[in-house]
Amino acid sequence: MHPAPSVIVFTTLSGLGFGLLFFLGLGMPGATGGVAFVFFALAYALAVGGLLASTFHLGHPERAWKAFTQWRSSWLSREGCAAVAALLIMGLYAIGRIFYAADWQFLGGIGAMLSLTTVFTTSMIYAQLKTIPRWNMALVPVKFLTFALAGGALLAGQETLATWLLLIAGAVALAYWQRGDRAFATAGSDIGSATGLGDRGAVRAFEPPHTGSNYLLREFVHVVGRKHSLKLRVIGVSLAFVLPLLFLLLPVSGLALKHTLAGLAVVSHIAGVFCCRWLFFAEAEHVVGLYYGKR
Repeated sequence: MHPAPSVIVFTTLSGLGFGLLFFLGLGMPGATGGVAFVFFALAYALAVGGLLASTFHLGHPERAWKAFTQWRSSWLSREGCAAVAALLIMGLYAIGRIFYAADWQFLGGIGAMLSLTTVFTTSMIYAQLKTIPRWNMALVPVKFLTFALAGGALLAGQETLATWLLLIAGAVALAYWQRGDRAFATAGSDIGSATGLGDRGAVRAFEPPHTGSNYLLREFVHVVGRKHSLKLRVIGVSLAFVLPLLFLLLPVSGLALKHTLAGLAVVSHIAGVFCCRWLFFAEAEHVVGLYYGKR
């Protein structure tokens, strides 16, 4: 799949934002007043910024509001509804924490669950697609959720939780790649099944369907070299999980140094997630590629 920058920014930032909102909804950290304002402002900047970035991939961004009407059948619509509900509930919860030093736990709990629901619905936009075997698996929502929780715990300053969640998210990322590399082959799709001629024997393309590029080739047929892919996987895992874990586990004294390392862990993690998310799209193989001899 073509790794559109707007979708990469959307899935990365919104996951981090809603991950942070999840922990804030559970009272982690339990800050109030100005400190709480900083945490909620950061969470909203990431979540809303990511959602706005997604509209740049639309042919008609001004019609984005129509997505809310298809919640019965569309995961994209469900994502929009869940996101708005989460932001509204967490907004009320934030008012209590910032202006009244009140921890309205009931609202926070609902907002936290809606925040995770939003991340889940985002993942299902991709996991539901049978035409992309690498995405059509249960590990995709697990990956989105663990990435969001790990990043949210880091941003919320929950170092102990973040350590465990980073380990889990890193393991999920490796498992996703290990299974995803076999997904297209195990799905049983080839040029014979794609054309419906497979029952007549071996099928091969006589000549390509087009002499030039077209929309399908631009959007659905993006080829990444294996060496390039492996190199980016190592970079992504190192930045997203290995380095943050090292920063968190280093035995240091002094609050200033500890906060500096925590900040570096956050920056490294975000950079690594961007890299992993680019691969999530770039490595995905759409069955339409069979018509163009890309398998």
